[in-house]
Amino acid sequence: MAEVLSIILGGGKGTRLFPLTQTRAKPAVPFGGKYRIIDIPLSNCINADLKQIYILTQFNSASLHIHIAHAYVFDHFSKGFVEILAAEQTLEHTGWFEGTADAVRKNLLHFKTHDPDYYIILSGDQLYRMDLRDMLKSHCDSGAAITIACTSVSREEASQLGILKASKQNVISEFLEKPGPVKDISDFKAPAELKKDSVAGDSYLASMGIYVFNAEAMHKCLDNQFTDFGKEVIPSAINELKVNAYTFDGYWEDIGTILSFYNANINLASIKPMFDIYDEERPIYTRMYNLPPSKMNFSSMNQSIASTGCIITNSSITNTVVGVRTIIESGASLNGVICMGADMYETEAQKKVNMEKRIPNVGIGKGSIIKGAIIDKNARIGEGCRIGIDSINRSDGTYENCSIVDGIIVIPKNAVLYPGTII
Repeated sequence: MAEVLSIILGGGKGTRLFPLTQTRAKPAVPFGGKYRIIDIPLSNCINADLKQIYILTQFNSASLHIHIAHAYVFDHFSKGFVEILAAEQTLEHTGWFEGTADAVRKNLLHFKTHDPDYYIILSGDQLYRMDLRDMLKSHCDSGAAITIACTSVSREEASQLGILKASKQNVISEFLEKPGPVKDISDFKAPAELKKDSVAGDSYLASMGIYVFNAEAMHKCLDNQFTDFGKEVIPSAINELKVNAYTFDGYWEDIGTILSFYNANINLASIKPMFDIYDEERPIYTRMYNLPPSKMNFSSMNQSIASTGCIITNSSITNTVVGVRTIIESGASLNGVICMGADMYETEAQKKVNMEKRIPNVGIGKGSIIKGAIIDKNARIGEGCRIGIDSINRSDGTYENCSIVDGIIVIPKNAVLYPGTII
């Protein structure tokens, strides 16, 4: 059986997800109430029985290490593993990862010890379900050196993505990185055979940043100073090797910005979410929480998700994702809110100390009303706070107790909002 090594690119500083990435790596950002973003590509690998997995990262990796250590422990009788490779200084390399390709190149020493036949490169900040075994089979059957997963997008969407020119036989002849809205890319229109039905009008094949490499091809493509797969490695490889397209027609979303992250989370609570987390055949794996069921006391919930260990009392919850251990006190109202929850329950002794210090308890205080916001972990929202509902014109930016990005109010991790705060 062919040896396949999976490599998940953990991304850089994650500036587009700030302040959620202020103290954690982008793959470690909580998602969907109980998961982390990294759980998505990891689950795609595990569901395809690809269990030799490396994650490459270099910024704020402590929480990612903790999550992986607690969540992904395979048995001792298989060769499966999930390991994080953070940027490190060696005699050959003394600097940071300079890009996606540079990150892989600097870790080839670790990869080659497995003597893989194929490498699968995955992005750490995308929301999708893909049968990676089917993609691998397509790659092997095609005789290509590299296969790129791609999906049909509209002309507007194509502006900010890497666009591929492919034949009816899926052979890629050209690659164009982020052409913008003005450039004429009519030559890149997708063949009718490769077009997704959900895209109206002309469609284009966008790279999903998911690649299968023959091992020899990978080593050859990185035997240079190229730093980025999309901008340099792939365009160069197209001129020298056979590169195929693998068309994916399912749901795919880049959740690398606050707005896309917010929309993807809120959509999970809709009646028919675009990304189904209730697929028993292809589960999303994550850390096991030994927490009690959530408890709803005299509350109403409408199109919302509550994770484990929550206590919600006499509150109205609509279009909201409630994360683990979230405490919502009496009279609170949440609409279009992502609560990431808490890392611990406060004891009665701790709550007494909070009262003496005049700081709120962790969670949502009595009578607080919140709309269109992300509440990061361990935030303390006092009684009677008003977030996102009053007619106060505040532009995007970073403020004393919050950030506003694309109109979404983000309350950072461990933030304290005193009673009566208005944002």
